Amino acid sequence: MPIYEYHCDSCGNQQEHLQKVSDAEIKTCPKCGKNTYRKLISAAGFQLKGSGWYETDFKNEGKCPAKSPACAACPAGGD
Repeated sequence: MPIYEYHCDSCGNQQEHLQKVSDAEIKTCPKCGKNTYRKLISAAGFQLKGSGWYETDFKNEGKCPAKSPACAACPAGGD
């Protein structure tokens, strides 16, 4: 489930809430009780790092990067 960040325009309260994508937006501030609570737009909370991603592992599948002695053992035959 995504984490959404909310801010109250009346009291300045700012909190994160764990909600389903299909859940209704929270309108009432849990701190002051006024209907001035709004959802903020923030950056995504994940990053794609490490090996195993397209750019590093699958882009040149079946091809060797250069002709070299190690490439002779390559299943692609050094192409």
